[in-house]
Amino acid sequence: MKRRAALMLETLRDKRMMFVGDSLNRGQFVSMVCLVHTIIPDDRKSLITNGSLTIFTAKDYNATIEFYWAPFLLESSSDDAIVHRVSVRLVRKGSINKHGDHWKGVDIMVFNTYLWWLTTNLKFNISRGNFDDKNKDIEEVPTEEAYRMAMKSMLWWVKKNMDPNKTRVFFTSMSPMHGIATEWGGDKKGNCYNQTDMIDDANYWGSDCRKDLMNVIGEEFKKSRYPITLLNITQMSSYRKDAHTSIYKKQWRPLTPEQLADPVSYADCKHWCLPGLQDTWNELLFAKLFYP
Repeated sequence: MKRRAALMLETLRDKRMMFVGDSLNRGQFVSMVCLVHTIIPDDRKSLITNGSLTIFTAKDYNATIEFYWAPFLLESSSDDAIVHRVSVRLVRKGSINKHGDHWKGVDIMVFNTYLWWLTTNLKFNISRGNFDDKNKDIEEVPTEEAYRMAMKSMLWWVKKNMDPNKTRVFFTSMSPMHGIATEWGGDKKGNCYNQTDMIDDANYWGSDCRKDLMNVIGEEFKKSRYPITLLNITQMSSYRKDAHTSIYKKQWRPLTPEQLADPVSYADCKHWCLPGLQDTWNELLFAKLFYP
């Protein structure tokens, strides 16, 4: 592990690596920081957060590993890195430069966006104007159409702002959830809580992993003139119903007596424990980076 950490740091010397996306990508960022920080003396590293941007610096390498909060990549009603739980999710069309201006000059970029696009009615609200417009022009479209818009915007921004001879661009595919135990033969009221074994069905695919959105990624990436490396973590992660933070996640607010009495009701089946599965995602990133 120390050899890999040293190799990664040498590769990052005088460079910036940035993870851009939602809290799943933040978990991958934390995993990467955990990989390298143990071989760096305490006084030769730092971690600072300023709004949407968190920066880990390895001073002796003049290298940074960064995370930028942008759950939709485009400007959205959930852009506040701390307070982003909103009743109505809204994304502004053609707004990627709002965040993209903070991504310029990065040498290794890892994007993700998926979880926040999921809605119960399979529709999504798109704003055609500015969020502060008095009369808002909002259109409700199928989620697949909205997601395709985001993929096109990301690929357009990368092509316009990055040099393929200098910057490697990765995209981490959808991260699965395990909120419905009946999908793997479990109790109808169950979820990831108290799960200690992997799913052993090689063909398992949960309902939360929408293949139509996965297809959008493939279709749009094929059109891209800029080489994008897909980190396909979906199938491997689908087996790991045992790897979520479950009841051990730090909660936003104190738990109610009802929740404490019924831990299944507040188990987090979206995020992953660290150390854990997301370290494997970074093993894949490591392999793609060094052995393309």
